[in-house]
Amino acid sequence: MTTQAASVIVPTLQERHSGTPARLGEIAAAAKSRVLENRTLPTAQPRKRSVRLPPGVSLEKFEEAVKELKGALGAENVEVNDQPLVDGWYMEHPNTHDAFHITDQEELVSSATIYPGSTEEVQSTVRWANKFGIPVYPISIGRNLGYGGAAPRVPGAAVIDLGRRMHEIVNIDAENASCVVEPGVTYYKLYEEIQNRKLPLWVDTPDLGGGSVLGNAIDRGVGYTPYGDHFANHCGMEVVLPNGEVLRTGMGAMPGPNGADNPTWQSFQHAFGPSIDGIFSQSNFGIVTKMGFQLMPATEHQSYCFTFPKDEDFEQIVDLIRPLAQSRVLGNVPQLRQVIQELGVAGHRRADLHDGPGPLTQEEISAAASKLPLGDCTWIFYGCQYGPPESIKAQLDVIKAAFFQIPGAKFFLPSDLPPDHYLSDRALVCSGVPVLRDLDWLNWEPNGAHLFFSPIAPTRGKDARKVHEIVAAAHKRYGFNLFPTLCVAGREIHYITNIIYDRADPEAKVRAIKLMREMITECAALGFGEYRTHLLFADQVASTYNWNNSALMTFNETLKDALDPNGILAPGRNGIWPKQFRGKGWELGADAIDLTSIGPRK
Repeated sequence: MTTQAASVIVPTLQERHSGTPARLGEIAAAAKSRVLENRTLPTAQPRKRSVRLPPGVSLEKFEEAVKELKGALGAENVEVNDQPLVDGWYMEHPNTHDAFHITDQEELVSSATIYPGSTEEVQSTVRWANKFGIPVYPISIGRNLGYGGAAPRVPGAAVIDLGRRMHEIVNIDAENASCVVEPGVTYYKLYEEIQNRKLPLWVDTPDLGGGSVLGNAIDRGVGYTPYGDHFANHCGMEVVLPNGEVLRTGMGAMPGPNGADNPTWQSFQHAFGPSIDGIFSQSNFGIVTKMGFQLMPATEHQSYCFTFPKDEDFEQIVDLIRPLAQSRVLGNVPQLRQVIQELGVAGHRRADLHDGPGPLTQEEISAAASKLPLGDCTWIFYGCQYGPPESIKAQLDVIKAAFFQIPGAKFFLPSDLPPDHYLSDRALVCSGVPVLRDLDWLNWEPNGAHLFFSPIAPTRGKDARKVHEIVAAAHKRYGFNLFPTLCVAGREIHYITNIIYDRADPEAKVRAIKLMREMITECAALGFGEYRTHLLFADQVASTYNWNNSALMTFNETLKDALDPNGILAPGRNGIWPKQFRGKGWELGADAIDLTSIGPRK
């Protein structure tokens, strides 16, 4: 660790619910040091205005409301957002605004932050919001970076930070291989607790482990073990509805004996009658305060990677993956990445490899990649197999026979590469160990921030190529290097594009906005829609799901108006607006390029 990194202080998991495990302390300090070295923005700047009030709420009414809520929750659990805004970094994230602001830093801000300590206090907060007409925007941790972070879609809404005081691991059932967690439980925290108890269980984790287990599942995030579909592997919720009532889904709707939780709550996802869990994912129909998950029993495993030399190999790679995934020969949902991401995770910055503005050329990428352990190539496939050694060997033999049909394909195990190579981190992630490695590619630009563009395509080479060509051409038009990560399953691909920009550069932000708008439109024209998006692009994405006169949105709006007649819960989240906001100019469509002011537009 460098001298500077040694002097960097990073909050620990013992000190803060969202902190860093001791095993990652030095890694986190070094990562933060690199971020600081690459930053030109000041840590904080004076506010242009003291408080961004909720829409239609006077200062007098706002102060009255804050006073009442402080009396109910405790003065220390309600903070008015009138201090300088600090973007921080991944492990020290803001809960007042979007750390990766694509608009002005002070535009998507909250009026206050509320810290309930229980389901009952969430109920009290929701009833308070209805009484005063103040929109509230719940977050679990606020690390949904690339999709809007902790920012409320309506400036001036009050953020409900569920994580600070609601971070209990309610239960871990070793026999049932399941758990129940509150919103503030991170992948780090759940993993460390399982290790402390010496349980042979895995936590399926995304690329970074600082996010909320509950929050990621609600947003339908993914991981890389056989339990990688996080929402599919949830089992049971406790939900506060917009009117302040509380319900439990699945078997939790039936009381257990003597007032205990139902013993089948984490064993069977459904109950009797309609299954309603799905309406609380990617929606604004309720606030999930507890959630059950089924955990993976630990098993033997082997991570590996293949490299492929040419961009032209792409379609064949996808078509080879499809039957391997459908027949369950592939052990997990693998990643397919372009080689430029090897440069990013190895700590290279654009300015280290390229003079002047604009993206790296293909020649520069190839020259830099040739000096890395995997060598010059175009596509890299990261996978993992599970089971006894003889089974893994048989699986790998089948996979090698398929991929070695591509001329120039190469195969690597972690033992073939230096210990600090990215494959070693993939091996941890694919065996349920949350890491911190995927921060370094953000240093590609000074003040690095990013947007995710995440369409879904069928696992067919010709369809994947169509998406890839749209995305690649758009990146070239707007002067960004392309950083794609494809999570390739048997029937669908999450084509996740990382648009990295300098948040201190207004011109770069405008280019990134135009890039997003055009990719959304062009992919939708061919039937490829996003599964998840940044909150400022949600209206445009939602509008592309318009089959049968937008029957899906009509249904969502009907639910919203019935459950939340006062429209206080996260208005605008994922494009779902309550009736008092709907059609009043809050929506941001494909032509909304100027995002310097977020509010009603004529």
